Amino acid sequence: MSKLNSTDIQGFVLRGYNLPVARYFFLHFEDAMRGRRLVGRLLREVTTGQRWNGAKPDSTMNIAFTHRGLDALGLPAATLLTFPVEFQQGMKERAIILGDVGVNSPEHWDQVWRECRVHAWIGINGRIPEALDKRSFELKSIIEQTAGALVVDTQDAAAEMINGKPTTSEHFGFTDGFGNPDYAGVERSSQPGQGKLMPDGTWAPLATGELIVGYADEAGELPAAPVPAVLAKNGTFMVYRKLHQNLATFRTFLDKQAVLYAGGKEKLAAKFIGRWRDGTPLELSPDRPDPAIAEDPARSTNFTYGGDADGARCPIGAHIRRVHPRDAFGFNGRLIDRR
Repeated sequence: MSKLNSTDIQGFVLRGYNLPVARYFFLHFEDAMRGRRLVGRLLREVTTGQRWNGAKPDSTMNIAFTHRGLDALGLPAATLLTFPVEFQQGMKERAIILGDVGVNSPEHWDQVWRECRVHAWIGINGRIPEALDKRSFELKSIIEQTAGALVVDTQDAAAEMINGKPTTSEHFGFTDGFGNPDYAGVERSSQPGQGKLMPDGTWAPLATGELIVGYADEAGELPAAPVPAVLAKNGTFMVYRKLHQNLATFRTFLDKQAVLYAGGKEKLAAKFIGRWRDGTPLELSPDRPDPAIAEDPARSTNFTYGGDADGARCPIGAHIRRVHPRDAFGFNGRLIDRR
């Protein structure tokens, strides 16, 4: 297919920024006209998918809207009704379906999400904390100048730091970032295993419409999208979800169960994830981590489960196997190409 119009697609849709610090702003629109004025002003600030010339920018800014937010901006009912029902309802109304029950039920969420006041999300990513603060100040100045919204909450985020340097490690101690899917037309550094499995054992990008609205999906069809088309074209749907990670519980469980497991603590931890802590996939090296595999883009995601149907190497319930079953369901992996 032809190249995508990267100037009309937000940058965080087309590439991972891998900037180590971030701050998320949650906005509430009190007046439709002022809100639209703010959005119009922010358009020139939004980071698009255009290629960076040379080094990464000091900071980026992107925006997303809730269904309530689009309503608050004055979109007509005829348009609002064309959005998928999941987007219209939102997570709180779908809590039971999503398994958000018990301690995870909405009554225990941060207050801003219990009240359903969030109309827009603005994400700022930064190369260093000072760049993040500078861009945040500029955003707040624009909001004040336009009186376009209230900032009802913020959330800071950051990469895991080791010896003062940002890493790709997540908080349970496992190297992350291997499995970002590959889509047709998206210019990025892809590697085998990130797209869809082909009959000859090679990998190809997933259809663009599995990620971006307005393009054909894996069925060769244009997915249902909100109207008018200009509203949806080159857009996508984003999930913002804040989770509490029970690190102490996980570590305690490993300590107690490892004494009962002949493979030892690290292998038991790897069985949960499907990768050793350095990122080595169990499917390729079931008995020990192998940095040569983990650090090789041609190998670190290039594997299938067809020869491991019983999960002897990588357990069927392991994280990476549940998230991306590859060919585990048969049919050469075709059953999981729909995203």
